[in-house]
Amino acid sequence: QVQLAESGGGLVQPGGSLRLSCTASGFTSDYVAIVWFRQAPGKEREGISCISMNDGSTYYAESVKGRFTISRDKAKNTVFLEMNSLKPDDTAVYYCAADVVPTVPAHLLLMRPSAMDYWGAGTLVTVSS
Repeated sequence: QVQLAESGGGLVQPGGSLRLSCTASGFTSDYVAIVWFRQAPGKEREGISCISMNDGSTYYAESVKGRFTISRDKAKNTVFLEMNSLKPDDTAVYYCAADVVPTVPAHLLLMRPSAMDYWGAGTLVTVSS
């Protein structure tokens, strides 16, 4: 069965950096897309970045563009999210999710959390002084 596991969350000061990891197992498709979502207290779940494991295509939400970078290590079935210049409003639980059954175009996945087929349990990022 497919499993996803996030790691790397923690407490960081404003302006600092964190690197999140999402390790996946159990996939049988070479065309999976991995998406990072986050959910802050009292707010809806927000898609922030997406990467195709096949060709490396990436997409970013405007709120993180220029600050966050998504990348992949295909050999390790791992996706990374490098988070720089962190702000207090970046505080959220961060989830990775996998789309293995295409239902919407990849560039729309950030806006369609319901399209994701599998989810990790999340890792908490707290940005505070």
